Amino acid sequence: MTDKPIPAYRRVLLKLSGEALMGRGEYGISADVVERLAGEVRELVEARVQVALVVGGGNIFRGVGLAGRGMDRVTGDQMGMLATVINALALQDAVEHAGLNARVMSAVRINQVCEDYIRRRAIRHLEKGRVVVFAAGTGNPFFTTDSAASLRAIEINADLMLKATKVDGIYSADPFTDTSATRYTHLTYDEVIDQRLGVMDTTAIVLCRDNGMPLRVFDINRPGDLMRIAMGADDVGTLVDNNQTRVNR
Repeated sequence: MTDKPIPAYRRVLLKLSGEALMGRGEYGISADVVERLAGEVRELVEARVQVALVVGGGNIFRGVGLAGRGMDRVTGDQMGMLATVINALALQDAVEHAGLNARVMSAVRINQVCEDYIRRRAIRHLEKGRVVVFAAGTGNPFFTTDSAASLRAIEINADLMLKATKVDGIYSADPFTDTSATRYTHLTYDEVIDQRLGVMDTTAIVLCRDNGMPLRVFDINRPGDLMRIAMGADDVGTLVDNNQTRVNR
């Protein structure tokens, strides 16, 4: 009998955009996508990795868009927070159907639907092997769910923050429109900011930089990459940290 390989990370936070849940649809939640994501999360938990999730709400509602058409920005952002709760409940259900225990913790109080976010309780859930889905962003308007992910990753003392995208890392330009775009294997946070690479908003990047939270950007649509990262693979996506001695490209 062989021992299971030891993961490189004890606790990770995975940031999912709302759009990642749409699959090939134009809006809403794809049952196939959330089922596949739940399966990959189960593999991590079975490998003894503690998993937290932060999910956006862009597949259901975007407050910024309507704010540009005259809606009060605070109201729009609050509606967006509720959209993330819907996505979080869908993820919780899929994770539980995969045989795991999960908890949704919201930054705004919706006690009949999910738990309030309390840091020490969230950490306790993780220590017990439960998947924790953080919803409603930071609970405040004007902050993105990327900023919420950075904040929660720091608060729960995650070893790594994972940013799930539709491309396999950070590129010098949009690889869908620029065939000359090159993929980076490693960047510092300051390089991401100075080159305006648009991985996450500046607030999220600065939070990670100032608190030494490493970030890996990868393609969520490539099966197995999530587990490979957890096991320490260094050739998946792009690593962003404060280490200026790493060789880039």
